[in-house]
Amino acid sequence: MKTLRPALFLPIALCLILSLSVAAVAQEESVRPGINASYQDADIEQSVQRFESEGREIFQQREAIVEACDLKSGMDVADVGAGTGLFTRLIAPKVGPDGTVYAVDITEKFLEHIKKTCTEGKIENVETVICTPTSTELKPRSVDLVFTSDTYHHFEFPYKTLASIRRALRRGGRLIVIDFKKEDAERPDWVNDHVRANKQTVIKEITSAGFKLIDEPETQMKGQYMLRFEKVRR
Repeated sequence: MKTLRPALFLPIALCLILSLSVAAVAQEESVRPGINASYQDADIEQSVQRFESEGREIFQQREAIVEACDLKSGMDVADVGAGTGLFTRLIAPKVGPDGTVYAVDITEKFLEHIKKTCTEGKIENVETVICTPTSTELKPRSVDLVFTSDTYHHFEFPYKTLASIRRALRRGGRLIVIDFKKEDAERPDWVNDHVRANKQTVIKEITSAGFKLIDEPETQMKGQYMLRFEKVRR
């Protein structure tokens, strides 16, 4: 029997691991069926009051969050799970007229609202993208950064969605995730019931999808965390 030399065995092993990973993603089932169903007939006025109120921690810290994104003029950014467009409209002037912000959401009503508010605010560098439960529907290598706020726990198919995010990012592109802390005695019951994964699980899922964790910026948020990842070569 011939023995595989280490130099030959390594590529074969890597191919096997990659094949198993691809198969796992292809077979993935929804981790939270129906979690986004209520948004299909969203009341825009109520949604604005909910997502853009001073009582919401993410709204209070919006400027600091955008600062931590380290945005540069000319960058192309995707706001995945854009909702009512709070961060879309804040990011747009930071990347300037040479950059583009893609407001990505599964709800057409939200995207129509974003178009309307951007027109009213004379914001001309925003494009809207309707996504699916399994894909952001962003073009390959089209963005430098993907931003998500209170969105990761709404990914029904996290590995498939992460794969589409990875495809959309250019070489060295970054992914920013803000989500709720879970399994904390100070957190209300609805958070632990509604949010599927804790921070450690989120990090594990994202790093296994072809990203590395860069850091966790310090914020003033008590109920949420912010993670910065970078796309890695495979």
